[in-house]
Amino acid sequence: MNKVMTRTVRRTPSHPPVRRDTRRPGSTPHRTTPGGGTPRTPLPLASTPTETRHPEPRVPAQGPRQGQHPEQHRTPTRPLQNPAQPRQAPSQLPQTLPQPQPTDLFADRLLAVLSGERPVHSMLRHTVGRAYDELARLAERGPLRTRGTRPVVRDVGYYEPSQGALEAFARIGAGDQLRAMAFRLELGRDFRWRCTAVELGGPRRPHTADD
Repeated sequence: MNKVMTRTVRRTPSHPPVRRDTRRPGSTPHRTTPGGGTPRTPLPLASTPTETRHPEPRVPAQGPRQGQHPEQHRTPTRPLQNPAQPRQAPSQLPQTLPQPQPTDLFADRLLAVLSGERPVHSMLRHTVGRAYDELARLAERGPLRTRGTRPVVRDVGYYEPSQGALEAFARIGAGDQLRAMAFRLELGRDFRWRCTAVELGGPRRPHTADD
C-alpha cells in the first residue's frame, strides 16, 4: 500500500499552540512547539487533493490444502461396499452315477419285446446273426405276456468266455412264476454291444424255504 505523506515533522514552539479552525485552509496558523526554536514554514497545500488508490483485495484461490497433492482427491471416510457377488459353485463336483452294465440293458430290452411292450424291430440294430430271427420266433408266442401282472427282471448274471464276449442269464418274475432267459453279447468294432443269441426257458415255480 502506497502511503502519501501530507505532513512533515515540525519543531515545537516555545509557547503553547493556539487552536484554529482546520477546515479553513487560509486560517491555518503556524504551529510552534514548546521549547523554543524557529518554526518552519509549512508546505503549501496542493490545490487538487491527492487521490490515494487502494488496491483491490485479492480473493485467495482455492488451492489444495497443505500436505495434499493437487491431483489427489479426498477419499470417502466410509469404505465402499463391494457389489453382490454371485455365489460360487461348490468345489466338490457331484458324483457321477454309475453306468449300467450292458447285460442289464439287454435284459430289459429283451423282456420288453417278449412281453409285447415293444415291437420286435426295435431290436433290429441291437442284434446280429440269428439272434433277431430267434427273438422274432419267441415273440410270436408271447411267452412273457401276463394279465394284471407286469413281468420284471429279478436278477442278472454273466461270465466272460473270451475278450469282447459275454454269456448272460436272467430270471424273469411274472406273478408267482419264474422264467429263465439266456443271451449272448459281443462287442463290435464300433465298440457297441449287440445280441448274437437268445433263449427262453420254461416256467418254474419260485424256490421256497423248504427247497
